[in-house]
Amino acid sequence: MKKQNVIVDKSFNFSLNIIALYKRLQTEKEYIVSKQLLRSGTSIGANISEATAGCTKRDFIYKLTLSHKEAFESRYWLELLNKSDLTDINVDKLLNEVNELIKILTRILITARKNV
Repeated sequence: MKKQNVIVDKSFNFSLNIIALYKRLQTEKEYIVSKQLLRSGTSIGANISEATAGCTKRDFIYKLTLSHKEAFESRYWLELLNKSDLTDINVDKLLNEVNELIKILTRILITARKNV
């Protein structure tokens, strides 16, 4: 039986939600911000997945640091969508999700850096 990993699961679900938002934004002909958000939002989980693939501690920290940065970038794009008139789509749920990912990644990175 596969061991549950909260950050892997949350980042994967966030990626799925970002893809769904991207599709909706495409139907509204919003191409620039949606593409940026798609890239940064799905990159979070991809880097977390790489980090958990059994590598050195330094590589683990490096990959999680990339995920952390991508989460901040995703939050930026979501806030931009929220405050602009590009769309009327409510992204509050996604903002909550990305803020939770940032908090979890921050805690993991603090612990990991102490243990190097």
